[in-house]
Amino acid sequence: MRELIIITILSICYQTEINAQNVFELDGSQSMLMTGKGPGQDATINPFEGKDFYAVIENLGNELFSVRIQERGKIINIIALKPKKKKKIKLLSGQELYLDGETKNWAKASVSYQDLNHK
Repeated sequence: MRELIIITILSICYQTEINAQNVFELDGSQSMLMTGKGPGQDATINPFEGKDFYAVIENLGNELFSVRIQERGKIINIIALKPKKKKKIKLLSGQELYLDGETKNWAKASVSYQDLNHK
C-alpha cells in the first residue's frame, strides 16, 4: 500500500512539470507575455505563481529571439536566445517574463517551469 502511495505522489510531481511546458511561435514584431499577470492573462500556466521559480526557455527554431524580464513596467534584464539553445532563468515573485521576436521570420520557443529546489 505504501508503495502505491509513493508511486502516485511521484507520478503527480512528474506530471506537474510536464503539463507546465508550452510551445509558442513568435513573428518578428510580436512580444508575448509568458507569466506575471495572473491566470487568464498569461500565455502559460505557471505552477509556482506567487513564488520564486526557474523558467526554462528553449529556442526550438532557427531564429533569434529575446527573453525579457520586467517588474512593474521596469525592464530588469533582456537575454538574447540563439537558435537551438536553452536558458534557465531565476524569476522572483512579481516579475514578468516576455518573449520578443527579433527577426522577420517566425521563432519557436518552449517554456517550462521548475521549483528553485529542482536539481
